[in-house]
Amino acid sequence: GEDVKPFTPEKTKEIVMSLQQPAVFCNMVGDWPALHWDVKYLSAMLDGKTIQFRLGLKTVDLAPQFETRCSYVKATLEEFLAWSCGQPSCLSGPFSCYEYSKYWAYADYKYISRIFEDKPDIFQDIRWSDFGFPGRSGKESTLWIGSEGANTPCHLDSYGCNLVLQVQGRKRWHLFPPGDTSFLYPTRIPYEESSVFSKVNVANPDLKRFPEFRNTTAHVVTLSPGQVLLVPRHWWHYVESIDPITVSINSWIELDADHEARVEEAITRMLVCAIKSAENPGDGDLWLNPTEVEATSHEINLQYLNKAVSAYFKCQNTSVLKQVCSSSCGAEQKTVPSCKRKKREVGCEPEGCRLLTHEFESPTLKAEKLQKIPFGPHLFQVLPQSQETSSMGEVAVESDSRDLLQENEGGHFGKLHCTRKQLVMSDDCEMPAHQMDSDSSLNASNTALSTNDLLDCLVNPHIINLVARLLLQRRV
Repeated sequence: GEDVKPFTPEKTKEIVMSLQQPAVFCNMVGDWPALHWDVKYLSAMLDGKTIQFRLGLKTVDLAPQFETRCSYVKATLEEFLAWSCGQPSCLSGPFSCYEYSKYWAYADYKYISRIFEDKPDIFQDIRWSDFGFPGRSGKESTLWIGSEGANTPCHLDSYGCNLVLQVQGRKRWHLFPPGDTSFLYPTRIPYEESSVFSKVNVANPDLKRFPEFRNTTAHVVTLSPGQVLLVPRHWWHYVESIDPITVSINSWIELDADHEARVEEAITRMLVCAIKSAENPGDGDLWLNPTEVEATSHEINLQYLNKAVSAYFKCQNTSVLKQVCSSSCGAEQKTVPSCKRKKREVGCEPEGCRLLTHEFESPTLKAEKLQKIPFGPHLFQVLPQSQETSSMGEVAVESDSRDLLQENEGGHFGKLHCTRKQLVMSDDCEMPAHQMDSDSSLNASNTALSTNDLLDCLVNPHIINLVARLLLQRRV
């Protein structure tokens, strides 16, 4: 018979757009063909096509392993499978310099629309319409393939909220609310448009250097195949593959608040590019993330700022009109995919916007709305860790369970498919990129302030938000 979903698309969208804490949807994607997208299936579909892998050390250091400290190779999924299984053929392949016991590999942030551009029918294997976003499919999604230990440093996304489908293996998510931003020591070095990184390695925090991290409220969950995680706007997250091979698919949902965020990102980019470009280029500071290839000029950055400001006011005017006619207009609004990276490109400007009022609601009203969310066997809250659980404890959610299972394992624990330029680093074995430290302040003396120290203050999210609001007032 027909697969019956626990929530209608309309109800699911209401939950996604109103819930401001992470939650896991269960039993919503049982009939999605994408659930068969394990690495063997994807390897056959790609038929020898190479993709870029990021490689990092499995050893857990006190400092985060940013993308600027990783090495990169291009390989087929067949070669990745052979390497992860320890097959002898890897001795001469692209992974030959990287011993599996010491390294992890991550094919992260792969636009499905690009890697399967010759097989557009496959986009329909992903049906975000079940979550209330008609027309959204694999074409507006990204693919993540990793080996055990592969991870994404703790960061927040400037734009949108995030829906993540786990397909193969399990991933552990450490999430922190927006209110914990100051405790996570935000930094824009390495610089990537739309990502604010944390200086803290949450899997092995340096509490002497970052004592305020003790004040964070971690929400930890292990995501299993068939489950979909909602990451609300501006929630920090550190993600790690905990099984030999993992496959995930995600899509970012644009929000009205993104219009102001674009202004903030434009201001940040102007400051970072201007100040870092003035430094001596030979000092070895890899301040640009590999996704950002080159620093754009001041003129281009100013142009982007003006476009972001214009888009903000255009959306404000549209929202006012929508409020006026909302009682008589019942048409479904077009869903606009959001772009995590490269948002400055002209082609990424939104075509429409929705008025979301929940950011301005009182705590009482928010609590009342939370009580109306249908939590139960098909929708689990990712709850804060209790004081009794270890710093690396977690909540594991099983689709066929009626209860939340609390585990205490301890130990170590936008986004539109715009052009994403990638820097392919050297594949040789002489000097892996991870040997270079992206944070020059680590090598400075305790008394000397670096450019990065100044930038951490100038482009602190709270400061940038204030500057953006002051700047927008000039256009009123």
